[in-house]
Amino acid sequence: MAYELYYWDGIQGRGEFVRLALEEVRADYLDVTRDGQGMQRMLDYMRGRHGYDHMPFAPPFLRDGDIVVSHVANILHYLGPKLGLVPKDEKSRILAHGLQLTITDFVAEVHDTHHPISTDDYYEDQKDEAKARTKAFLKHRVPKFMGYFDRIIGANPAKGGHAVGGGLSYVDLSLFQLAEGLSYAFPRAMENFAKDYPHVAKVRDMVRQRPNIEAYLTSKRRLAFNESGIFRHYPELDQDPA
Repeated sequence: MAYELYYWDGIQGRGEFVRLALEEVRADYLDVTRDGQGMQRMLDYMRGRHGYDHMPFAPPFLRDGDIVVSHVANILHYLGPKLGLVPKDEKSRILAHGLQLTITDFVAEVHDTHHPISTDDYYEDQKDEAKARTKAFLKHRVPKFMGYFDRIIGANPAKGGHAVGGGLSYVDLSLFQLAEGLSYAFPRAMENFAKDYPHVAKVRDMVRQRPNIEAYLTSKRRLAFNESGIFRHYPELDQDPA
């Protein structure tokens, strides 16, 4: 059976971290909400119409036969061994999971740059707060997180330029998405990204050139970044690099 990925249609969002893993190995999967009845199918799961152990809080979630897995890091922890996107040893798998959870924390902070007060209010209703939040985010939080990931890659004893082990993992794919998203949302602030975070930049470039990812990025399956997703470009929030 094909994997079934459930996420909101029209945006990359958090679902994109899972899509990249599936696309890298050309896995057989269905992006469920992109057909006419998909949204209702997703909501049925969330409302508990498929039972106790098939009731995720929110998308993305993945269905694999009679198993439903929710949360990006949890989905990738589940898929990683199946797709060959994580080393086989337990120590490496736990390391990869921890890194992905850290990426999850960072993604939440990215989202809060444009919605620092409430997700129920429009960006325009909290623009002043968003400007203040983004200023602190770019000055303090981006260097803290991206600097950490850069050090992790540089310290990897395998010396292959990857986040975990000696080959591509789902963490590398997720770091690619972070780098691409930051460059879209804050092109001025990220002008020196390759200089500031050279190891992450090399991972970004390496992932972009992988045949299956390159094919995906130029396909209709890859939705463009837009101002409904996590990474949003509002010129008034962008800043010149320090």
